[in-house]
Amino acid sequence: MSACLVCGCERFAPLFRASDRLYHTTAREFAVVRCGDCGLVRLDPQPAPEELRQYYPDSYWFAPDQSAASRLEEAYRRLVLRDHVHFVEQALRHSRARGPLLDVGCGGGLFLGLMRDRGFRVVGLDSSREAAAIAWRRQQAPAVCAMLENAPFPPESLAGLTMFHVLEHLYDPRVYLSSARDLLAPDGRLVVQVPNAASWQFRLLGRSWNGVDVPRHLFDFRDRDVEKLMERCGFEVLRRKYFSLRDNPAGLASSLAPSLDPMARRVRRVKEGGAVRLAKDLAYFALVVASLPFTVAEAAFQAGSTVMIEARRR
Repeated sequence: MSACLVCGCERFAPLFRASDRLYHTTAREFAVVRCGDCGLVRLDPQPAPEELRQYYPDSYWFAPDQSAASRLEEAYRRLVLRDHVHFVEQALRHSRARGPLLDVGCGGGLFLGLMRDRGFRVVGLDSSREAAAIAWRRQQAPAVCAMLENAPFPPESLAGLTMFHVLEHLYDPRVYLSSARDLLAPDGRLVVQVPNAASWQFRLLGRSWNGVDVPRHLFDFRDRDVEKLMERCGFEVLRRKYFSLRDNPAGLASSLAPSLDPMARRVRRVKEGGAVRLAKDLAYFALVVASLPFTVAEAAFQAGSTVMIEARRR
């Protein structure tokens, strides 16, 4: 077992064992442990890269087809992404840096398209060649397939860089954070979002919390874990946001009823008739709406199930 990413401690205590509740890529159970010093939660042992790739099913990221149902789902995603757009737009408006905005892990490029519509120059990066191609084709957003440390951008060329639900998937998030600092212009802004293991949802649901998402999530960060890593990699933390309309209510709904999650059903290619699909979608949406009051309350106490952090390059 490697030392703790945050504090260097080599003592870990077993927390629980969990399986892939959402995508059913394997029946295996994975051990989740907690650092004996700082409390960082992580998967142990972490799968080797070639094994880890098997746990990312095709179409892991969202890209709508041309059906009416998918177009409606894309319209919904545009609506709930407004939180992200507003947060990042504020960060960029308050920065003196000039240059494009890079979205790392851009998937199908929906966020890029929304930011471009707000007047920003945008570019995407994804480890999936297919995702980058979809971003180009569907959103007319330039995107490249690469890892951030090998990204084809000059140093200090970016005004902003976003990483939504990226760091928890990495063996060493410090590599991406350091690369982000190198690519950002002076006073450039980094916006990171991760599931928050200091949330009420994790405390109440434990291994059933959607944010655990073994075996794809190698770490379950708390807000303070991410902030420590960001500061050590040359950033000054400026703002935090503990509520995401896109992620928090839907995350609770998927924790309580993973079999209803529309994306998981699509990725797993669940066979269901039109009436059954509609019934499940409506039940899931009702659960999302019912989850709103709880997720707003936990966010008000800075214990939301996700945290979005803005930081400035020092």
